[in-house]
Amino acid sequence: MFKKKENIIILVVLIIMVIAIIGVSYAAFNYSGLGTKVNTITTGAIKMTYTEDDNIISMSGALPTTDATGKVRLNPGEYFDFTVSSEITGNVNINYEISAKDVTTSDRKIDGSNIKLYLTRLKDDGTEEELMTPETYNEESSANDYTGRPAGEMSLYTSSMSSSESNRYRLRMYVTEEYNPQGDGGGLQFSVQINVYGKDGEKSLSAGETIIENLTSGDTYDDGVDTFITREDPNNYIWYSGKLWRAVSVNNEAKTTKLVTQWNISTISYNPSNQPNFAGSYMEEWLNDTSVDDFLGNLRDYENFIVTDAKWNATLDATNLGSVTRPSDDGTVVTDAVGLLNMYEYQSSYTGTTDSNGYLNNGLNWWTLTPYSTDGILAVSNNGKWGVNYPTNAYGVRPSINLKSSIKIVDGDGTIDNPYRLNGDNDTNLLGTLLSSRYSGEYIRFGNNENNLYRIVSHENGTGTKIVSAEPLKNSNAFITSAFESNWKVNYSSSNTIGTFLNGEYLTNYVDSSYSEMIEDNTTWYLGTVGVGTSYKLAKYTDTNMSSTTSTTTEAKVGLLRLGELMAGQFERDAVNGGSTSTGLTTPYWILTPKSVYNVRYVNNNGNVGYNGQSSAYGVRPSMNLKSNVVITGGNGTKNSPFTLDLAS
Repeated sequence: MFKKKENIIILVVLIIMVIAIIGVSYAAFNYSGLGTKVNTITTGAIKMTYTEDDNIISMSGALPTTDATGKVRLNPGEYFDFTVSSEITGNVNINYEISAKDVTTSDRKIDGSNIKLYLTRLKDDGTEEELMTPETYNEESSANDYTGRPAGEMSLYTSSMSSSESNRYRLRMYVTEEYNPQGDGGGLQFSVQINVYGKDGEKSLSAGETIIENLTSGDTYDDGVDTFITREDPNNYIWYSGKLWRAVSVNNEAKTTKLVTQWNISTISYNPSNQPNFAGSYMEEWLNDTSVDDFLGNLRDYENFIVTDAKWNATLDATNLGSVTRPSDDGTVVTDAVGLLNMYEYQSSYTGTTDSNGYLNNGLNWWTLTPYSTDGILAVSNNGKWGVNYPTNAYGVRPSINLKSSIKIVDGDGTIDNPYRLNGDNDTNLLGTLLSSRYSGEYIRFGNNENNLYRIVSHENGTGTKIVSAEPLKNSNAFITSAFESNWKVNYSSSNTIGTFLNGEYLTNYVDSSYSEMIEDNTTWYLGTVGVGTSYKLAKYTDTNMSSTTSTTTEAKVGLLRLGELMAGQFERDAVNGGSTSTGLTTPYWILTPKSVYNVRYVNNNGNVGYNGQSSAYGVRPSMNLKSNVVITGGNGTKNSPFTLDLAS
């Protein structure tokens, strides 16, 4: 678990004490009253305000009623509206509690057990959100330790505010349906006063601030604008939206946290020849397209988690790695939700290490955001060094995002085996959940023995779930290889060399019948040709406007990923950290996309995309669409706890 930091702000405050008198009566009672209209208390950086509307509950001749009627009353005198607001500067939470206090003064009082209270929040669209089911008045309904409210009041609702906020509430109060008025003589009263109490909660840290506070001394570098996480392997792993990320830096002012994926998510050409610009590039499109195929469209609730108008500095820099300076804000800056790291950010990550051994060296080749010249872009090599590459080359893509300052860490310790988990992306108890509701990159248990780990790719067909093996197939821990085809055909089919294996032996020996039954019998596989320096979109579409899909397709139960598809990247190190020696953990593997009538594309062990004759032998990563009624029976979708699956009856 992550460490909770000691609260360093001491603000124990009782707020808004004497509020409105609200009455309800049975039979012939007529009461009205207003308390002080605005009550404010200011403590340092916190200001809370409670404001009452002019309306109050004042019912004469109230009769017993059902919940169905009492919950929707809107006549004058049947409800009471009030607002709780906050103005907060700094990273501080306000915990607050709304309570009801019995202030009946009449000697003819109806017992509170015969009175029901019902609280809702008024939403911007005029609808009401239920905050509590109707409950009879009970002063012992909850503990008093949330805000320290006095004993003898009924807690109606507890919440917290972490930024400037305003919430409007509506209270209804009525006599219970069960109350029998026989013999009471009428005129019984019951009146409550609404009180709001608040006090400071724990210091509210952004995800990045929490990570930095938990790091070992010396694992950060502050350049005056951002605080960078540094060294070889700090505990800065984050699991979000089915992918493992590294926290790179925290902005000192905005408290946003820059992340980058630990592994290459895909591999594409950056742009046509002599176009190293990020704005308008293939790369920008792939990262920020919200279609079913591209990165942003498959990122979980991205508008709630990330800064969608982040600034990405793509200023040209021709200096050597190690002497790169922070690019000026007046340089080439692009506004996007998703970008790449620039070379300065990469360089800053290995402050305190030697020879490019920082944690951002993932042993693969990948693009940065920084042009080196008018025809070249800087990329990081598998040994951690920098290199200049033409934009027509197909290198690995490591997307980068900025988490909002409001995003908090709720679990994990930042290690690779127990990465930090974010509030809102830490689902538990997913038993019975449709797999088609889950996110690209999440792991599932599928298949047999050593080849039983798969990942979600997308929901391309709209109803099911496209998956791919987490790594190329193995036999006794050695990667198997296959020719793509032996008869000079570059288009995949269920009857070519690799297609025959996948739709025959693979389904028999690698996937037993219980898993095979989950696979759609026919999937459309797109076989568009992508030449050197042309858009990845042509692998599926007739043009870059995606106006229609390519007519070059095939139908098969099992296939392969295509160029530029999510998860078409390496997910293990190719080179030992700090050198060029192979780890043996990766191998080149085929993808579907032809480069020409003579060659087929493959993902290299170093993360690049190459092409070769179809009779060459490379690794195999099976892909398929699972049926729409596949449900989750266990796991949380991480590598250490993949989803287990079954078919819903």
